[in-house]
Amino acid sequence: MTGVLLAVIAGILISLQNVFNARVSEKTGPWATTSLVLGLGLVCSLPVFYSIEKKSILEFGNVNPVFLFGGVFGVGIVFFLMRGVTLIGPAYAISIALISQIVIAFIINTGGWFGFEAAALSWQKLLGITLLIGGVLVYKLEKQTSGNEHEQEAGKTASFKRKQASYSARQGFYQERS
Repeated sequence: MTGVLLAVIAGILISLQNVFNARVSEKTGPWATTSLVLGLGLVCSLPVFYSIEKKSILEFGNVNPVFLFGGVFGVGIVFFLMRGVTLIGPAYAISIALISQIVIAFIINTGGWFGFEAAALSWQKLLGITLLIGGVLVYKLEKQTSGNEHEQEAGKTASFKRKQASYSARQGFYQERS
C-alpha cells in the first residue's frame, strides 16, 4: 500500500511540476527553465541526502556506471514534457507520457532487462495497455470535436464582424455623398 501511495504522490508532483515548468518557460525559455528546475532540485535534495543517508554522495558501491546516467534522462524529461505541455496542453501531454512510461516499463518488466526479474506476458496486460491508448485517443477525439465547434463559432463571429465593418463603411460612404 505504501508503494501505491508513493506512486500517486509522484504522479501528482509530476503533473504539477510540468504545468509550473511550462509557465516558467514562457518567461525564461525552455533551457533556462530546465536548468533552474534541476538546479533547485539539487539544492533541495542535498541537505535531505546529508541528513538522512549518513554516507558520501560519491559512494556508488557496485552500481553499474551506465545507471549513473539516469540524471541525464531527467534533463530530457523536464525539457520534453515541459515543451509538450506548452504545445498540446497538460492533460494530453501527460497522458501520452504516461502511456510511454507504461509501455517501456512493460517491455523492461517482460524482458527482464536491467536486472529485473522477467514477468510473464499476458493478454490482460496487453488489453490494459490497449485500453489506455484507446482512452487517450478518445480524449483527443473529444478535444478536437469541441475545438472544431469553437473554431466554427469563432469563424461565424469573425464573419459577422467583417459584415458589420463592411456595412458601416458603406453607410459612412453614403452619408458623405449626401
